[in-house]
Amino acid sequence: MQFTDLNLSAALLKAIADKGYTTPSPIQLQAIPAVLGGRDLMAAAQTGTGKTAGFTLPLLQLLTDGAKVQPNQVRALILTPTRELAAQVAESVAVYGKYLPLKSAVVFGGVKINPQMMALRRGVDILVATPGRLLDLYQQNAVRFTQLEVLVLDEADRMLDMGFINDIKKVLALLPKKRQNLLFSATFSDDIRKLAKGLVNDPLEVSVSPANTTAERVEQVIYPVDKNRKAALVTKLINDNKWQQVLIFTKTKHMANKLSLHLENAGIKAAPIHGNKSQNARTKALADFKAGAVRALVATDIAARGLDIDQLPQVVNFELPNVAEDYVHRIGRTGRAGAAGHAVSLVCADETKELAGIERLIKQTLTRQVLAGFEPVNVLPESKLNTKPYKPKKPKMARPEHRDGQRPSQQRSAAKPSR
Repeated sequence: MQFTDLNLSAALLKAIADKGYTTPSPIQLQAIPAVLGGRDLMAAAQTGTGKTAGFTLPLLQLLTDGAKVQPNQVRALILTPTRELAAQVAESVAVYGKYLPLKSAVVFGGVKINPQMMALRRGVDILVATPGRLLDLYQQNAVRFTQLEVLVLDEADRMLDMGFINDIKKVLALLPKKRQNLLFSATFSDDIRKLAKGLVNDPLEVSVSPANTTAERVEQVIYPVDKNRKAALVTKLINDNKWQQVLIFTKTKHMANKLSLHLENAGIKAAPIHGNKSQNARTKALADFKAGAVRALVATDIAARGLDIDQLPQVVNFELPNVAEDYVHRIGRTGRAGAAGHAVSLVCADETKELAGIERLIKQTLTRQVLAGFEPVNVLPESKLNTKPYKPKKPKMARPEHRDGQRPSQQRSAAKPSR
């Protein structure tokens, strides 16, 4: 089936053709007709499956024929957990809606609020927002929801992980009861289903990939190595393999900064991206990475969630995540859209427990390679696959990147009148 078979308008089909797309992805095939038909939707889809176009395309079509938006009003609201994802969804709306007479805007924290208030003054058909900044704007009478027709919750599971549940409930209380609801999540956990009960009405439920499966086209390998040799090993791997674009994951902001500096000193252009970086710094780092000016983007899990990078060939886990599901999210950034991907993990003896959890989740032991000159002094024990059903860890709720995308400690220090 082609996009031309999905009852989309000529203006949307032209924008799709400009992007070079002809065939919809599985999530688009299921979501687009449902949304156009006015159904509420619950979709299990990870980043990289084409889910953003799955809701932006029908949303644009539905809004084309509606009433003109009034000042400070919004006709469709898309809530996202992070600034980066908000910016990328807004870019998708702009790209696909470029031949339509619709207005869109994006609002998130970390930047001045006044320009966002000005953008909302004339009203917008589609608003992409993070929950905290949206509530700030509402409290300042900059946005109203009387005309709201559609609500989209994107990456709902990550919103709950990041502690946004109270903000989401506050937003829901402000919206008209009669509306269409679209909920997208990587998985349908018990918490997501609990949230959905008070949100969607007789939804169509679709899933495009089994929960917590790793991409089939991603080659996964681990390098046993001592902790103090990891930085030297990743430097060697980048140089020897001539990797021009590599996304590297660390567990902490401190390590992201430290590793980025190490790579820079080794002659590899690198940039860190995490919650303590200003929005402008994060946006620039991502833009430079996409443009090839930065070879290595060093990121924490929260900062990297939602990063949409086409044809990313290489992901490195400099440190294994505490939560096994995050490994699946990390390596899912490569091997997209039919392209082959490569995921490398540098594992020290201290990470035996984390490795066992990951292998239990993905139901396979990972291939090991020991690089000459980097043989670990502290031996990484051989894996013994645990075949018992995996029980997901409850994510830690301490210190979420909350409200406007900043942690509470940052909010206190950054409290200014522009808030």
